[in-house]
Formats: sequence, C-alpha cells, structure tokens
Amino acid sequence: MHDIWNPWHGCHKISPGCKNCYMMYLDKIHQNKDSTTVYKTQSFNYPLTKTKDGSYKIKSGELIRVCMNSDFFIEEADCWRKDAWKIINTRKDVKFVLITKRPERILSNLPDNWKDGYENVILYVTAENQEMADIRLPILKELPFKHKRVMLAPIISEITIEEYLEKGFIEQVSCGGENYGGNRPCNFDWIKSLRKQCEKYDVTFVFTETGNCFIKDGKLYKIPNKIIQSKMAYRSNQSYQGKEISYKLYNAYGYEIELDELYVPKYTSINCAECGSRMICNGCSNCGKCPQIKQD
Repeated sequence: MHDIWNPWHGCHKISPGCKNCYMMYLDKIHQNKDSTTVYKTQSFNYPLTKTKDGSYKIKSGELIRVCMNSDFFIEEADCWRKDAWKIINTRKDVKFVLITKRPERILSNLPDNWKDGYENVILYVTAENQEMADIRLPILKELPFKHKRVMLAPIISEITIEEYLEKGFIEQVSCGGENYGGNRPCNFDWIKSLRKQCEKYDVTFVFTETGNCFIKDGKLYKIPNKIIQSKMAYRSNQSYQGKEISYKLYNAYGYEIELDELYVPKYTSINCAECGSRMICNGCSNCGKCPQIKQD
C-alpha cells in the first residue's frame, strides 16, 4: 500500500489486545520469519525514495502510517529510531502516523530538536479495554505532541473515555473490532456509546470495521470478510466529523505549503464508496487489485 512505511518488522505481545495480533497471524500465513524477531527492513528509506524525474514518490500532504508490522517505540528498534526521526524531520511536507502500545517509552525516545513536537507527526495511543485506556491515556495527555489521538482497536470491552475527552487533548478517536485470527466480539452498543462521548466534545470519531464477530441488538453476526466489515461500519452511520484538524506542513526551504499545493486523496476504488476507514485514509493508489469507479 502506498500509505504504509515499515522501517522495521517484528514485535512482541504486551497486553490483551495483542492476543490475536494480525501481524503475527499474517506472518504465519506467509511463512515469514519469527514475528518476535525485530529487524530493520529494506524499505527503511522509503519516504526519501524518488521517481526518475527527481521528485519524491510520496507527495507533499500525503499521510503515511508508520510501523504497521511493529511498534515505533519498541525497545529493539532503539538503535534505528534516530535515523527514522531524521527521515520524518526531512519530510516536513508529509504527515506521519505513529501508533503505539508503549507510550511510557516515548518521552525518552524523542529527537533532540523535538521541543513541543513536530508539526507533521500524529500520535495514536491504542487501548483495547478500560484498564489499558486508564493506564495509557493519562500518559498520552502529558506527552509533547501537536496531534494526539486514540485508537480503540481491537476493542474487546466497553470503554469510557469521556474524562479524557473533556480535558481537550484528544483530537480524534478511531475504533474497530478484531479480525484476521481473532474472534473476540465487538458490541455495537460500545460503538454507539463512544460515538456519543466524542460527539459531546466535538471530537472526530471513526468506526473503521466491525471485526469478525459483531453483536447488534443481542445477536451475534460472523463477518470474516474485511471489506464487508468496513462496509458495515460505514453503513452504521456511527462515524462523526468533529472540529476541524489543521496541519502545518513545510517545504524543503522551510516555507509553509499552501493547501492547494498539497496532495488530495482520491477515493476511486469501488471499495472506497462505503469504507469505514475513509476518514483516516490516504486515498486509493489505483494499484489494479480492485475495480475502479467510473469517472465522468
């Protein structure tokens, strides 16, 4: 996918949400190396790669998800992280999304020029149940980041985050059920509750997918297809667009880039029409793997 950068691969389980880790599941399916071995990948410099005409492959304004096969703040990557930070700082024109279950490691692993945060870095701290939310979100509140978000996935119990939303440091919440090798159910009542909590404080809420097992009105539905999971989440009409989130992105000369010069996501895949992740997606790369919507 054109919106993912995996500078290293591998992880180890640290909380209940890790029980049915999708990365480890996919590694097993594809007969990859031991998923608990963390190693630097060949795509480490991906954000700096260029086309034949000398321009960056990743365009100004694109949103790149980092370490989807690991955790950006995992201990084993301490020796590579400084170079990864340098790449992120070089591409001040690109939005980098960091997702972590290890917020307690962040403060001691920031670059020297961090100050109160890079403008182009979005931090998601994940939580799968109330216990993890109450451990990790107070840490998130104190971290020096411009953009702080919460990912409740895979959600495995009812979660109340209103006390954290009230404090105003969370700009977005996303939520989804468990999929791939996991079958712990996601209850629609949990989703509706989170939507109400976010709407009360005008915080964007994104319901990305139902998961393999979805409970609605007391009935259990099994939905093994991820595309259908996403479509059902979209059709539930639970996602909510809260107050506007603004970014300051800069070109190589240090000047702020105007909005009309930034990448605009195009949702041209037939699956884009009803996708639960559309609000947090970089758009379709037109890779040819699925039909495209006919353009006028």
